[in-house]
Amino acid sequence: MENEENNIVERLEAATTLLERTLSWLEERQGALSGEVEKISATVEQSRRETELAEKLAAAERELAEVKAAAVQNPLSSLRRTLPAATAEMLAKQGVGEGPVDVRTLDAALTGLSLEQRIAVKTQLQRAGAIA
Repeated sequence: MENEENNIVERLEAATTLLERTLSWLEERQGALSGEVEKISATVEQSRRETELAEKLAAAERELAEVKAAAVQNPLSSLRRTLPAATAEMLAKQGVGEGPVDVRTLDAALTGLSLEQRIAVKTQLQRAGAIA
């Protein structure tokens, strides 16, 4: 019986040793799995193509800002710059050509029109930038 008791004690000691090893392994594993995550940082290098595109975008944005600023300073610049065909034809018959029109010459050319028609022609010329 004493042999059997010694045999049981040895087996219990071996099982205890094995359980202790397993427990320490599990504790290490638990520490690795639930360990504190340190700050992760990364840097991304821009490729040459991305740099070129960023520069083009910045240039386009500057140009757009300049155009907007010019439009604010001169709001009439965005209006129509051409004359209707009928008006241009009528002025050509009277000897008034392309480019800036002298007001006296224009008044002389429009004498055959009614007051409303003269106003309409002068308004069209002003929108086109032909007279000030």
